[in-house]
Amino acid sequence: MNLSAISPSYRVAAVQYSPQLGEKERNIRELGLLVQEAVAHQARLIVLPEMASTGYCWASREEIAPYVEPIPGPTTAYFQQLATQHRCYIAVGLPEVDPLTQVYYNSAALLGPDGLIGTYRKLHSYIAEPRWARDGDRGLPVWETELGRISTLICMDAGYCESARIAALRGADVVLLLTNWDDEACPSSRWMARAFENGVYVVASNRYDRERGVQFGGGSCVLNPDGSIQAYRDNGAGIVYGEVDIRRSRDKRWGGNGEIIGDRLADRCPAEYVSLVNNTYLWEPLRFHSLYSMGELPGGQLSCMGILQIDLSSFVSSPRTPATQSIPRLVHNLLQENAQVSPDIVVLPELLIPGPVPAAGQTLVNHFREGAISVPGPETAMLAALAGELQANLVVGVAERTPDGFYNSVLLINGEGVAAVYRKLHLTEQDRQWASPGNCGLPTLDLPVGRVGLATGYDMLFPETGRVLSGKGADLICAPACLNFPDPAGLAPTTIDHVVNVGPDEYNPLHFLIWRVRAAEHNVYLALANWCGQHAGISANGFSGIFPPINQTYPWPEVVADEAETSFMVMTIDTREQRNGQRTTGPLSAYSMGQISGSLTGELAYSAYETIPGNVVRSKPLLRKRLPFWYLDLVKPNQQGRR
Repeated sequence: MNLSAISPSYRVAAVQYSPQLGEKERNIRELGLLVQEAVAHQARLIVLPEMASTGYCWASREEIAPYVEPIPGPTTAYFQQLATQHRCYIAVGLPEVDPLTQVYYNSAALLGPDGLIGTYRKLHSYIAEPRWARDGDRGLPVWETELGRISTLICMDAGYCESARIAALRGADVVLLLTNWDDEACPSSRWMARAFENGVYVVASNRYDRERGVQFGGGSCVLNPDGSIQAYRDNGAGIVYGEVDIRRSRDKRWGGNGEIIGDRLADRCPAEYVSLVNNTYLWEPLRFHSLYSMGELPGGQLSCMGILQIDLSSFVSSPRTPATQSIPRLVHNLLQENAQVSPDIVVLPELLIPGPVPAAGQTLVNHFREGAISVPGPETAMLAALAGELQANLVVGVAERTPDGFYNSVLLINGEGVAAVYRKLHLTEQDRQWASPGNCGLPTLDLPVGRVGLATGYDMLFPETGRVLSGKGADLICAPACLNFPDPAGLAPTTIDHVVNVGPDEYNPLHFLIWRVRAAEHNVYLALANWCGQHAGISANGFSGIFPPINQTYPWPEVVADEAETSFMVMTIDTREQRNGQRTTGPLSAYSMGQISGSLTGELAYSAYETIPGNVVRSKPLLRKRLPFWYLDLVKPNQQGRR
């Protein structure tokens, strides 16, 4: 259905409501009143929470059995009457039973003026659902309606970048998120990431109360295609209204300060994502990676990471001050100011050689091509000498010249020279003027620090990049950047009394920071070094940092640079498989399995091959819970052109 046949703009409503466990008739009656209120305020698309008819925290199949029903069934018939009467669309969450198999599902029904449009069964189960429900078996449908193309996700689905990405690849304009999201300040930064990276509206309906000890997060909202919050409700029952403009969600270009940097979908590189459809973390990670004595993960250690953010105006490449002189001086000065630390890896910004700002009189193309370096060459020898002097690994972005062309490259350099090269895959509009897409995939390198993946900041805006590297076992992703977007989004403190500390008690200007999401959703450390400031028409927004593989409670163990100043920041990272215990890759005897192994703290010996590591960066629980069977669209050639 093309744009001329649909309503290009309309009002939507996210209903925030907390159902009472098992009080089905009451819940449906009260939800019906809220739907009628939304209709009275001209809402044409109305979203109700996950499991809205019955409540969520069911202990067993037997306990929920009296409340399940088929679709169509009594609950959908009730809301269908409202949808037909008011010529609106209603999405409702409920526990569904398949009459043929008697299998239960956590489901959502989308009802339109003329009947049931479709049923979605939640794919990615949360911890409680396997007690009574099966994972969904209908994939990720996108429905054509007079309100555009609509897709539906349920709660934890939004924690997996694959779900909303597939919806976007299938043309979704609006993603409806029916959720019972808990223990996070909401709107969740994951919801915002799904809207931002796919350029879709997200209409999220959550609950806000506590049920069987679980505190839900409220924050029902309407999110814009750039990830920003159009409207939200922190706490209490009520309705959040917003406006959808289909023309905006169908424009997949993105950038900052009015500048178009690239395209969310057309700039993807599906040929590089093939491993995403493999279930790489189904087995114990250390056994999997060491299969056939190939690819065994390094032991890991406590390490010191460093990132360097540089102000553009203070670093302008010119014949008088070549990069070969300015880089060592800058790094030395910063390290001297922080003499108490000795980082194992330092990440520097993208295109440090020759610098991102053209010299006076040069075009951008000439600047990068004339300033491009050979690898190895005199410049890499200089960096190797610096790395040797610092006794550190340097990760630095350069313009690279090869016999077959030019590349925007990332080098990992130690005291002996260039240890790894990555050539940027996802090119911005500026990159395309002078560079070719990379031709060496997404590499990793094993160091004492752990398994290290290389990328650029723009690469990391595409969630597939981190997924691929994480699936290869990366503990740490180093990403030089030169970006003027996305800016963080702030959020006021929640009034909900959460079980854990989910955020600061005052306004949080960094509530949504895409790099924090990227690290946590891939269970990796992410060290990103961006430029900041503005010079000669080039701008960058800073917010460099080191971000942890999990961020469930506040304060988050991260460091973040100011957006407007040169900064050198360090953080300790831990890539050990277990935080205690004695690692062995050999078999353990029955005696040694229970033996106190010489530790004063009573640490037990364990087999690294027979356990799920106790450190989240090694166990990667979010990768283990993926459902790659449904992800084939991620590796199909782009339909948007370009590739």
